[in-house]
Amino acid sequence: MSSKIYKLPSHIAIIMDGNGRWATKRGLPRNSGHREGVRAIERTINACLKYGIKYCTFFAFSTENWKRSKEEIDGIFELLREYLKKNDNTFVEKEVKISYLGVIDPFPEDLKKALLDIMEKTKSFDKLEVNFAINYGGRDDIVRAVNKLLQSGYNKITESDILNALDTKNIPEPDFVIRTSGEMRISNFLLYQMAYSELYFPKVLWPDFNEKHFLKALKVYQKRNRRFGGIK
Repeated sequence: MSSKIYKLPSHIAIIMDGNGRWATKRGLPRNSGHREGVRAIERTINACLKYGIKYCTFFAFSTENWKRSKEEIDGIFELLREYLKKNDNTFVEKEVKISYLGVIDPFPEDLKKALLDIMEKTKSFDKLEVNFAINYGGRDDIVRAVNKLLQSGYNKITESDILNALDTKNIPEPDFVIRTSGEMRISNFLLYQMAYSELYFPKVLWPDFNEKHFLKALKVYQKRNRRFGGIK
């Protein structure tokens, strides 16, 4: 498959749903599902590289996820630490740029440092940009953007101004948004940015998501007729 033959999305955004259900179905603790979900992230990044996707954003931890148990939150943070450490050199070797969306101030200092370090190491790469939405919420993103503009002295704000103040200001809006597990919600993810995104809700639980599911998603996208409010 190549971009010369197929219509490919430039930016895929993914709501990784189903980790807890995957674990519960197997009689395992929820964090076992999150651990298996990390492997699905690795498979998806490799698929993006293989098929020429330029941007991929993973909804990893929302502003609402703080409501979960301390045990689950600590487990997610530990997995993120392990993931960044394990893939530190891999991202560099594969020329994958790592960035984040959201507010990382509340995170443990060592986790923030690990994330900022890998961002610094990979900032010059452009083969694929992977964004992790962590402590991210679409409404919070919009509120922070408007406050930035107000603090900068704006008294009249345009759509373009808001887009340029959002966490995604340096990347294109998502062409294609995938939410696994069959749930048909966007859950406060990239609310402003996905105004004209194509949405897809496969039933597969995130830990089971693999290259076969990725290819099926691309085929679904290729059949969509994106009109952006016009007529084609």
